[in-house]
Amino acid sequence: MLFGGVAAGLAAVGYGARDELERLWWRLPGVDQPREEGAVDYPGAQWAAASPENWRRADRPYDYTVDRVVIHVVQGSFNDALAAFRNPEHGAAAHYVVRRDGRIAQTVRELDVAFHAGNRPYNERSVGIEHEGFVDRPSSFTEAMYRASARLTARICERYGFPADREHIVNHSDVPGTDHTDPGRHWDWDHYLRLVRAAMAPDR
Repeated sequence: MLFGGVAAGLAAVGYGARDELERLWWRLPGVDQPREEGAVDYPGAQWAAASPENWRRADRPYDYTVDRVVIHVVQGSFNDALAAFRNPEHGAAAHYVVRRDGRIAQTVRELDVAFHAGNRPYNERSVGIEHEGFVDRPSSFTEAMYRASARLTARICERYGFPADREHIVNHSDVPGTDHTDPGRHWDWDHYLRLVRAAMAPDR
């Protein structure tokens, strides 16, 4: 009866209401997309699971639209970030961490809501990417890091269908209500966006 009722309800309402009902459907207990333990969303990424206390299970983009990438800087090393995200008392994790040499770890599936932005609506709509280093050290941001991160961001933009621009790829410091300053003034946004756009498929 539940399935029939949902189908009948979707047929009887307008498109806007149908979209909302579909999102509610994906939030029902027991309604999940297929998952495989240890799977990653970006080929070549290393799986390094964050503590379940630092993210919330979801079924994005079916329950929440994904239309942002938030750029973070660790204020520490790649291993510091992975250790913090494994700590259930840390209270935060990003989906990805990028190392100086371009290595990428995924700690939370893109399906799920990572606690990275300090703002619930932004957490629900975005993918968070941490970068090894410090905001006040320009040497933290290597070319290998920029290029690896840009390829990752390009795939995210393509997967969810949003443009590679500064409205949709944002500083952590741009998030409303945050007191963070990352990635800081040494992050080369012009260079980064050129790399992201160059890595995207020609038809986008």
